[in-house]
Amino acid sequence: MTTTQTVRVGLEERSYDIRVGPGLIAGAGNEIKPLIRGRKAFVVTDSTVSGYWLEPLTRSLDAAGIAVTTIVVPPGESSKSFADFEHVCCRMLEDGVDRRSAVIALGGGVVGDLAGYCAASVMRGLDFIQIPTTLLAQVDSSVGGKTGINTPQGKNLVGAFYQPKLVLADTGTLDTLPKREVRAGYAEIVKYGLIRDAAFFEWLEQHGADLIAGDEAVRISAIVESCKAKAAVVAADEREAGLRELLNFGHTFAHALEAAAGFDGTLLHGEAVSVGMIQALELSRRIGLCAGQDTERARSHLASMGLKVRVADIPGSARWKAEALLASMRRDKKARDGSIRFVLARGIGDTFSSDDVAPDTVRAMLQEDLTTTAGV
Repeated sequence: MTTTQTVRVGLEERSYDIRVGPGLIAGAGNEIKPLIRGRKAFVVTDSTVSGYWLEPLTRSLDAAGIAVTTIVVPPGESSKSFADFEHVCCRMLEDGVDRRSAVIALGGGVVGDLAGYCAASVMRGLDFIQIPTTLLAQVDSSVGGKTGINTPQGKNLVGAFYQPKLVLADTGTLDTLPKREVRAGYAEIVKYGLIRDAAFFEWLEQHGADLIAGDEAVRISAIVESCKAKAAVVAADEREAGLRELLNFGHTFAHALEAAAGFDGTLLHGEAVSVGMIQALELSRRIGLCAGQDTERARSHLASMGLKVRVADIPGSARWKAEALLASMRRDKKARDGSIRFVLARGIGDTFSSDDVAPDTVRAMLQEDLTTTAGV
């Protein structure tokens, strides 16, 4: 029998647990009840996830004496919008929200980011619970308190740091995911090895295929190690003043790629991160920081897991321009005084932040990647 594991995010009076294991949604009511002030909860989910997990969650909350109002948004990145933010907030206000109400995010990273931003905003802050149902959300977006929405100018440019009271990562939800979604989440797991833990990356090289195939013990181990890594960084640097920037490895590129793709589902966030991490490694190699074999090792592993590793792998990218991608990067949240800030690598497991990279070097690399034959 698989035992639930717990990772603690240490933030003094705002500390909380990440619970990892199968069957957690069935017992969610009893886990949540002691942590919230009132007995009314707004469950925010999407129309795909609701078909699988809304009924067992509602049943558990009802059994614990928590009244539920459900708000369903469309699936996909397009729901991280001002329009859906307004819709969710107004529904809560129309349906009797008060300062003792709680918000529960049931879904992937889109739902978690949107619901979390609503929780941070309505009544100037409501109790917030994360129940992530995708691998990517379980290892990354549900942990650490980043919430927000996208704008036409870029990804996650409007939002708030707002920590949950609890994260319930029910690994049983992963069995309902398409393999593409599992692979996308796997990219974020690989990120933790690349930024700070070469031994974890080596472990993933040995066990990644088992994780993708559905081995429960491997999945739990990878999720727990990823959450431990993120929890340690968040505890040391909650609001991204320094160390937490490393968690954005590959993301400066990835967010520009997602914006270019139009958030229309042709490019999942984890797929963009996979490409972005290889670009970050390649940029590091070009400026003399990282050995070429490290870049190729990471590229080979991600590709072997079925992930995209070049811009040209992305449908529609033949129409993109390097200069437009650069312009998008300049609007990234980490940019300082017009300079693009990258997380660079000296090697696998050894990364740092820098804004001292010549734009011409980045432009040339992007142009080369845009014109490389897909899959080569």
